[in-house]
Amino acid sequence: MIDQLVSLLDAQILIPWILAMTFGIFVGSTPGLTATMAVALIIPLSYPLEREAALAMVIGVSFTAIFAGDIPATFLRIPGTPASAAATLDAHRLATQGKGKQTLLVNLLCSTLGGIIGVFLLMLIAKQLAEFALQFSPYDYFWLCLLGLFLGVTVSSGGRTGLGLLAATVGFAFALVGVDPLTNQSRFVFNYEEMSQGLNFIPAMIGLFGMSEVLKTAIGDSSRTDKQLTSGPFHLVKSLGLMVRHLPTIVQSVFTGTAIGALPGAGADIAAWGAYGVAEKTTSNPTPAFGKGNWKGVIAPTSANNAAVAAAWIPALVFGIPGDAVTAIVLGAFIVYDITPGPALFESGNADLIFSIALMTQVLLIPAGLIGISVFSQVARLPKGVVLTAVVIFSVVGSFAMNSSIVDVWVMFAFGVFGLILERQHVPLAPLILGMILGPKIEEYLRKGLIISSGNFTEAFASGISIILSSLLVLIVFASLLRAFSSYQGK
Repeated sequence: MIDQLVSLLDAQILIPWILAMTFGIFVGSTPGLTATMAVALIIPLSYPLEREAALAMVIGVSFTAIFAGDIPATFLRIPGTPASAAATLDAHRLATQGKGKQTLLVNLLCSTLGGIIGVFLLMLIAKQLAEFALQFSPYDYFWLCLLGLFLGVTVSSGGRTGLGLLAATVGFAFALVGVDPLTNQSRFVFNYEEMSQGLNFIPAMIGLFGMSEVLKTAIGDSSRTDKQLTSGPFHLVKSLGLMVRHLPTIVQSVFTGTAIGALPGAGADIAAWGAYGVAEKTTSNPTPAFGKGNWKGVIAPTSANNAAVAAAWIPALVFGIPGDAVTAIVLGAFIVYDITPGPALFESGNADLIFSIALMTQVLLIPAGLIGISVFSQVARLPKGVVLTAVVIFSVVGSFAMNSSIVDVWVMFAFGVFGLILERQHVPLAPLILGMILGPKIEEYLRKGLIISSGNFTEAFASGISIILSSLLVLIVFASLLRAFSSYQGK
């Protein structure tokens, strides 16, 4: 494998590789332009190149865009990609304290370390973990997504779990708009054909987190937006010290991201929320609280998301089952380049090539990420009016670019107003987005399970995996109720 790594240092491979990663930084840091879109756009550009260079471009973009989504999440409170939503709360709060660059440096180092560990885990346990993932039934996935939803709600609600559950339920309801995925029947579209595609959660996310801030300033509610955002300096020694101090959280989050990312359909966004939730549940008396600028709230999701990207290749490479949309496109590129997934992949030498490119990408992510951070941090030096104007432009362009639909732009504006109303009533926003992301998965897996079991819900407790996941859910619900009761008694 060392020889393989050395061969990748050829200029004909490195130059297009670095250019592709720069493109990934640009796309990932533009709200609404997802990592999936970045990979899809780069593939046609890779066709004329040699196979090694083409694979390096595709793999490089897939990792880089996931990290880059955290840049606008930190400075503008707008997640660049869905996987960045979990880190938005704490990262932006730290940026308002003049720690923007340091936050993103910690983010970058954790993403790189998480990616490296994730690739090594991919090399070591790919076959075994993929076989375990294939044992999951629709009911098992139902419990996993429900557990992830409740974990995300409890840790992103800022102690207001009841309001968080309400927001998640509303998000779930929004996710039902459109065409039923199983029966292909329209629902809740009210004879408005443009609504048949549903309410895309990306414009909704941009509106809730970005446009609501603009509206808040426009109407004079400057309780948060008065704070002058300063990027601050890089603190490499302090950042490394933070990573060493929180090394158990990094390792825990990487394994969480790997375990979730290996499940088909899960993806880096669910892995990030899962790691965030586990970190919050395993931290006693966090100071400051999660969502208020806690470093673990940045370290946990950013360590998990790149590990999840690597883990999503486990079922893809071994069985040809992509773990998420990004991996599905990458898998298609592999087939174009005559790399066929399956057990024979590990004997042909192609697996070593893929692992080598993925490993080197993590190393190249550091200089690419530093460039992205340095360029984007100039936003913090601009006057607030210019920054808010840029937020509006990014929000409109990002919402429109997803489906080239003006409806998505109006959805973004509507959710901006809705987000402003919710925040005035102290309703947390993150659970609403989580409900829109996980709600359709919960519905799909539940209905598939009911169809397979002929409507017998007791089958949802038939497997050991379902029993473990449902038991964990009950324990978490009980612990949350106990915490709420104790808090009430203390008043």
